[in-house]
Amino acid sequence: MDLKEILTHVDHTLLKPTASWEDIRQLIDDAIKYKCASVCLPPSYVFEAVQYAEGQIPVCTVIGFPLGYNTTAAKMFEAQEAIDMGASEIDMVVNLGWVKDSLFEYVQDEIEQLVIVTEDKILKVIIETCELTEQEKIRLCKVVTAAGADFIKTSTGFSGGGATFADVALLRKHSGPKVKVKASGGISSLEDAQKLIELGADRLGTSRLVKIAKAQED
Repeated sequence: MDLKEILTHVDHTLLKPTASWEDIRQLIDDAIKYKCASVCLPPSYVFEAVQYAEGQIPVCTVIGFPLGYNTTAAKMFEAQEAIDMGASEIDMVVNLGWVKDSLFEYVQDEIEQLVIVTEDKILKVIIETCELTEQEKIRLCKVVTAAGADFIKTSTGFSGGGATFADVALLRKHSGPKVKVKASGGISSLEDAQKLIELGADRLGTSRLVKIAKAQED
């Protein structure tokens, strides 16, 4: 698998709290140039990003990010606002406290409500794998599948760890066939990216692969 093909799986991402509009514009320019799957950026830039991209690249943003313990109503408002501003993909964070309390029915209900809000848009559910036991990860695969989300995603990139080969394989094994897997956090080489795709990741959340592509041109 060559770099060009790998980049088609990339959600070119910039979620640093210090990201400026100039940084976001560069993110969009690069994502368009290298034919990435989308750009993933802070909610406050969605409107400007959609206008600037002019339909050349899907705009993704994050909801309940990065900790996930916002109320369901707050997440629904965030998602609706982002969609109204033109976002076509939403990455939401689950409530990890509910997971630790084994309140999986609450988690599923929240995802189901976000599925309704997002309608024909793409909804990715971030479960923050580095904070979970194997059984919690497996249970969340079932929950995300039952709730009807489009993707299950490993990580925010803001916690103690990112995507691992073992986690991607686990999510792919235990999620339903209609649920895709997004690996995110710590993806820094083409070799790792290819391996993650081979293990079942359909999307990769990273900025480093575009940096590699740009470096190869220098």
